[in-house]
Amino acid sequence: MGMTMTQKILAAHAGLESVVAGQLIEANLDLVLGNDITSPVAIKEMQKMKVDGVFDKDKIALVPDHFVPNKDIKSAEHCKCVREFAYRNEITNYFEVGQMGIEHALLPEKGLTVAGDVIIGADSHTCTYGALGAFSTGVGSTDMAAGMATGKAWFKVPSAIKFVLTGKPAKWVSGKDIILHIIGMIGVDGALYKSMEFVGDGIQYLSMDDRLTIANMAIEAGGKNGIFPVDDLAITYMKEHSTKQYTVYEADEDAVYDEEYVIDLSKLRPTVAFPHLPENTKVIDEVGDIAIDQVVIGSCTNGRLDDLRIAAQILDGKKVKKGIRCIIIPATQNIYMQAMEEGLLKIFIEAGAVVSTPTCGPCLGGYMGILAEGEKCVSTTNRNFVGRMGHVNSEIYLASPAVAAASAITGKITDPKNV
Repeated sequence: MGMTMTQKILAAHAGLESVVAGQLIEANLDLVLGNDITSPVAIKEMQKMKVDGVFDKDKIALVPDHFVPNKDIKSAEHCKCVREFAYRNEITNYFEVGQMGIEHALLPEKGLTVAGDVIIGADSHTCTYGALGAFSTGVGSTDMAAGMATGKAWFKVPSAIKFVLTGKPAKWVSGKDIILHIIGMIGVDGALYKSMEFVGDGIQYLSMDDRLTIANMAIEAGGKNGIFPVDDLAITYMKEHSTKQYTVYEADEDAVYDEEYVIDLSKLRPTVAFPHLPENTKVIDEVGDIAIDQVVIGSCTNGRLDDLRIAAQILDGKKVKKGIRCIIIPATQNIYMQAMEEGLLKIFIEAGAVVSTPTCGPCLGGYMGILAEGEKCVSTTNRNFVGRMGHVNSEIYLASPAVAAASAITGKITDPKNV
């Protein structure tokens, strides 16, 4: 019986010739990730385990990004805990303010995630790195603690769903629209504990930023991970960013998939997820007249350079509608710098938007854009659950940077082609 791409990576890291869906394995880890919310819990668990040090100071990444720069005393204490642990254990990849960024944008940029890796992170959107052909998945803080101590983790080998992407997306249709379409099609539990494996000739038209966005939101369909084939674009990206060796795995021709979906990208339209689930999708033509109060362009889903370029292309020479708050958050310091050098930040500020230092910020109801009762926000983030971005009676509409930028100009959810 053939193996999927994910199954081949897991078999190799478990020292096995082959694995099958449902099999329990112990796999060696290439990277263990934590942030300022989840790491303190893991650090306390390690203290309970009475572990002396970490398994490999080069294979742990600690990225304070959720409430950083610190928004209050509690967040400052969390970061202090992470900082002291990092210094005590000489963690190579600890990123303090000034070097930090949103973790899932920062690690690929730093070359810490490459094809063939097995990566766990105490953050659900760790599945992002599948865009580069890695097996990466979110875990709890206790599993993170065990991973930092031993360099190993237990997995149940996931079964898989194949998504065959064909055709070329139209203008203003991005990776965000593709993954929202898929989640709307299969539901938030449609890929529960399954590997979402993306293939097809349509992938050639997707930038690395598109792929990172799609893999990032695999968890919103319940997926254990999302993964893309390693093509020339992915290899070029890794050669530019990484000093690590990468390994290319390909699915067997007779690999077994639970389901297969064929998606013609040329037929997709900009897509919006209505409150309060990512599966509650409508194409832009079905949205209707929905006035908004705020726009957020950023997060580990859509705070990358392509996202900012698209937003700037729409906002250039225009103004954010009076009464609308438009918050733009570059995902890393490097992205911030590039956006500044390209003149994107000037476009945003002249349009009437504000630009934040890299942070998760409002995505999880942290800070830098919390919603009051009754307010509506168009956001490029990944979740629109009840109370996710503030008051339980606020509403979040998930969309692409193009739709978000267009909506900031008109004050209502808007098709980018209409501004």
